Amino acid sequence: MSYVVTDNCIKCKYTDCVEVCPVDCFHEGPNFLVIDPEECIDCTLCEPECPAEAIYSEDDLPPEMEQFLQLNAELAQQWPLITEKKDPPPDAEDWNGVPDKLQYLER
Repeated sequence: MSYVVTDNCIKCKYTDCVEVCPVDCFHEGPNFLVIDPEECIDCTLCEPECPAEAIYSEDDLPPEMEQFLQLNAELAQQWPLITEKKDPPPDAEDWNGVPDKLQYLER
């Protein structure tokens, strides 16, 4: 089992979660982070650190977010590893809580 980054991370891309990850399983895209399910050790540290509440345990993933399980696995293979916290985009707070952001995902 692993943790999954979901919809609300898109265009928010807070990296607080990256800083607490003991196994470096986060990968960074242009406006979204993903977790590599092969590297995640289910330590639970990242979930409470996410200001956007965009990280879920695979077991607690809401049905409408199921597609993000595969999306995290796919994009983790394509995007570079991120291991240090960075500043969020300047408009991150404006995007936090906006529904249905998958259309804005930049690959």
